[in-house]
Amino acid sequence: MDVAKLDPRGRKVKILATVGPASRSPEMLEKLFRAGADAFRVNMSHGEHAVHAETIAAIRALERKTGRPITILCDLQGPKLRVGKFKDGRAVIRHSGHFTLDRNPEPGDETRVQLPHPELFGILRPGQRLLIDDGKLRLRVIRADENEILCSAEVGGVISDRKGVNVPDAVIPVPAMTEKDRRDLAFAVAQGADWIALSFVQRPEDVAEARRLMGGHGALMAKIEKPAAISRLDEILELADGLMVARGDLGVELNPEQVPPLQKRIVEKARREGKPVVVATQMLESMIESPTPTRAEVSDVANAVYDGADAVMLSAETAAGAWPEEAVTIMDRIASEVENDPGYAARVHFIETRPDPTTADALAEACASIARTVPIAGIIVFTGSGSTARRVARERPDAPMLVLTPSVITARKVGLLWGAHAVATKDIGSFEEMIAKGKRMALRHAFGTAGSRLIALAGVPFGTPGSTNLLHMVTLTGDELAKHSG
Repeated sequence: MDVAKLDPRGRKVKILATVGPASRSPEMLEKLFRAGADAFRVNMSHGEHAVHAETIAAIRALERKTGRPITILCDLQGPKLRVGKFKDGRAVIRHSGHFTLDRNPEPGDETRVQLPHPELFGILRPGQRLLIDDGKLRLRVIRADENEILCSAEVGGVISDRKGVNVPDAVIPVPAMTEKDRRDLAFAVAQGADWIALSFVQRPEDVAEARRLMGGHGALMAKIEKPAAISRLDEILELADGLMVARGDLGVELNPEQVPPLQKRIVEKARREGKPVVVATQMLESMIESPTPTRAEVSDVANAVYDGADAVMLSAETAAGAWPEEAVTIMDRIASEVENDPGYAARVHFIETRPDPTTADALAEACASIARTVPIAGIIVFTGSGSTARRVARERPDAPMLVLTPSVITARKVGLLWGAHAVATKDIGSFEEMIAKGKRMALRHAFGTAGSRLIALAGVPFGTPGSTNLLHMVTLTGDELAKHSG
């Protein structure tokens, strides 16, 4: 076991790195972890199950080597709407000209192409938009019936086989999960994935269906990438365990200027509910090819950290880029610099998180208040399910949080939680054992030294879920430090 890696990162926001051809080897996974990656995303849109199983096994082997719980998130692809094929593999849609999408399977040309999604023909109305190839081509519906959709090309250009179609102005009557997604979900559950990210969420029913299929295994993260999801965000958040701001598709289906305020709104709502929120897509996009990011990208990452997001995500930068380790290193440096800014605390607390009228919420708020009033080296949270850790993290306390849990599943799950350093350890049975173990673990994981004060938060009777009712201040002594060092 690499004892050096038992220490906390020194920052509270987490880094989620996507695994792909550039990073799936055990050697590169370890480099990314040591550079600062706290969790790994397995993108089910690409690759076979056998390859993903090897990746997950390598991450679990790294976990055993370092002695640190490592979070794995499996990201489902979701349904993909695409046009059919063209006679020459491509065609040119004339700007301001007419173009028809129909149900005819014959290869298309510059006037028409098949749209092999019959469910779309009955819902589209005049004036609604169709965005093709990530918005590079923009069509406006003139007339739609059961067989044809006649459009005007607001932005024309080259269109080729199987390009993607976005429909931002309508709720599409397709489930969030395809048959492939169901197979991928079953695989991810069988592999022990800690989080499942659900794509193409439009309705709370989408989240409920995925949760039913998960059967109580893992946590569910709803990706907010469709305008339809925004209008029902509260309902979706209530059913999900966390949210991901998927800015790629949001930026296609919405005007670009709408995405930044929407990102802040989603982060704010998730924080108020005490559920992890990940900001994703194009954070350090230029580092796919360049060893250094642009200044705008650095500011983008910094703004997400200032907003208090639980995690920031790297996509192609680590999955397929030329500089995966450097991308993680730079993201780690940006986050650390922001959190060391004297103005960070005021910025991250601009969202008021009112506690629910429960003992557990009141004590979580008290932890943050104490940490602001007196010097606190850390907050020790004893939890079985992770709910107490989420309550404390919602308050964004100044002190880091040492989460002690008898469940390795819980330890992995809280790996995306702001400020949480989770450790799987044996359960406690008494108050005295709690204090002794809390001090011992705090010293072992560098949460203080002689004279350091810590807060311990737990529930009595011990081992009873949802019973958080005890807050205790402890001070580390020189004798304890000497015993630990010896």
